Amino acid sequence: MGIYKYAFYKSPNIGIFVKCNDNIIILPLGFASTKTTILSRYLEVTDHIYVSIADTRLLGPMMVMNNNGILVSYITSDEEIAVLKEKSQLNVERLKTKYTAIGNLIATNDHGAIVSPLCNDVKSQIQDILGVSVISMSISDFIQTGAMLVATNKGAAAYPNISDDEIKTISDILHVNVEPVTINGGIPYLSSGIIANSKSAVVGNMTSGPELIMLSRAFNV
Repeated sequence: MGIYKYAFYKSPNIGIFVKCNDNIIILPLGFASTKTTILSRYLEVTDHIYVSIADTRLLGPMMVMNNNGILVSYITSDEEIAVLKEKSQLNVERLKTKYTAIGNLIATNDHGAIVSPLCNDVKSQIQDILGVSVISMSISDFIQTGAMLVATNKGAAAYPNISDDEIKTISDILHVNVEPVTINGGIPYLSSGIIANSKSAVVGNMTSGPELIMLSRAFNV
């Protein structure tokens, strides 16, 4: 349990490339096995899946997952979905929306999901696959809700200028405390630089000491 700094492809934007829940890490095809071992140890998971989404390694923006299910962009191939289903043993579906970067629109844990107003017409599908209550809201007038919020079953980190009312709403749905914070030396778009589960969190290597303290408090690790 803890919080760790890391970089992939010489980038601190590690959340763009990797997704995880409490049991599995999903990594791009060709990802170094040595780094997979390190991440597995940091996040205390035993299983990993190598896959592309729409023939890219940008797994973060193209996926949403919790311990119950996985939603992927509509441009995900049948072969990629088959890999995810077989390896994860979870429900996996394309989200029925024209928007491709669904990871930037949806934040979830095992208690609830906070989704962009752009996802209003697919709230029932999100609820069915992820097995959670769903509400739609923007955060500080940004409709990219999933980019502004990262949640686990133990806590959540949110866009630094989030209002107290927004914090209360999110906390009530996700059943966790919500902390305003930045990553990678002041970046407010949190999902780009965080990979987290209920055990640990890994953040971009540009994250400062004060940010690490706040993120550790946010995720209770």
